[in-house]
Amino acid sequence: MSGKYNVAVVGATGAVGEEIFRVMEELNFPIGELLPLASAKSVGTSITFKGKDYPVVELTDTVFEENEVDIAFFSAGGSISEKFAKYAVEGGAVVIDNTSHFRMEPNIPLVVPEVNPEDINLWRETGIIANPNCSTIQMVQALKPLDELYGIKRVDVSTYQATSGAGKKGMEELVKQMQDFFAFKLDETQKEAFAHQIALNVIPHIDVFQENGFTKEEMKMVNETQKIMKKQIAVAATCVRVPVLRSHSESITIRFEDGVDVDVDAVRSALDNFENVEVADDTANNIYPMPIMSTDTDITFVGRIRKDIYEPNVVHLFNAADQVRVGAATNAVRIGLKWIALQNEEL
Repeated sequence: MSGKYNVAVVGATGAVGEEIFRVMEELNFPIGELLPLASAKSVGTSITFKGKDYPVVELTDTVFEENEVDIAFFSAGGSISEKFAKYAVEGGAVVIDNTSHFRMEPNIPLVVPEVNPEDINLWRETGIIANPNCSTIQMVQALKPLDELYGIKRVDVSTYQATSGAGKKGMEELVKQMQDFFAFKLDETQKEAFAHQIALNVIPHIDVFQENGFTKEEMKMVNETQKIMKKQIAVAATCVRVPVLRSHSESITIRFEDGVDVDVDAVRSALDNFENVEVADDTANNIYPMPIMSTDTDITFVGRIRKDIYEPNVVHLFNAADQVRVGAATNAVRIGLKWIALQNEEL
């Protein structure tokens, strides 16, 4: 392969698709040809990348035969990935999939490049690399260095997930409901993206409830964490939608192996030295992770780090990350860059 790669983005006009273009430009992704793909209704529009306009092309069964594609980013929903990813692979592309469809397939790697980059090498079996759930990504970035430090037995996490996790319609619904509130029309407001009013409210319900009482979103965090970390860490999650436009936050309690006596300074150091993680933990000056801090960045911020007051092997912390970037687009682009680096190592 040359130093340039032909890239397709499926779901080019969606929130994550648009962010993939931004991140690729910022990280100087080595692009040869660029192919924005979307449904027929988006044909006639274009995306701008590095000052050049690229017309949106309809995603079809044959588009990967008709265009030479090396890397295909999929971010248009699980049903689209299920139907069309195979055509991209058959056409010679590696698929980096942002949906949940392939994540738990045993022969498909589930990758957070800072945590398990070695798993990218497994891509040849199916031609597909899966991108984890947004909440899982920012959590395992904090868990990995601490597991290496002390060994993790259990994680209890509560998430505070922004409306952008439900796509553009989620953000638009929050904005519209706030407008209705100030116009004294909140009783008339539409509730379509979420089960309840999201403005001035929090909803402890993301995705569908399972027989065990947890939601599908919560079980994603359980199962994906174990697959990525290659360890049967006990995880219990409560996922909550909050009236924030962008960036998820998480309150995490970590129980280490028996006999561990947590050194908070060692925890801070391990986190701050981990790739793409930054400690923001100066409570004397009111510095701690918040959505407004992490929005439009590629950093996972961690703070409120404190040792449990009852058990010496337990630590509590809080994190925040832009889930459109860190939790989706940036993670996918980082996978692509690592994949390219691995190909070049083999030449």
